[in-house]
Amino acid sequence: MFDGIKNERNMMIHYSVVVLVVVFGVTLKLTVTEWGICLILCGMVIALEQVNTAIEAVVDLVTEEHKELARLAKDTAAGAVLVAAITAAIVGGLIFFPKLAQLFGL
Repeated sequence: MFDGIKNERNMMIHYSVVVLVVVFGVTLKLTVTEWGICLILCGMVIALEQVNTAIEAVVDLVTEEHKELARLAKDTAAGAVLVAAITAAIVGGLIFFPKLAQLFGL
């Protein structure tokens, strides 16, 4: 886990977003259900990023030349992270935007 944070730029971005979610969640007083949803989504994105990193490392370990299946494995793993991150952002928006709107009187 800590190697991923040190060596993977995307992992650092994901953990930074988790910190922001926690700060906003405390500030906006999320309900227990909202916290549960946010934690599940954050965990899902980080777990998939770790799986993606592992898949890329294994593919790099076993292949030196360009192979279509190696590219497919890497792209598919990265795509899974992207889908999870987009889903988390949309659901996060559904949770946080109404609270922010209420806070700012919009």
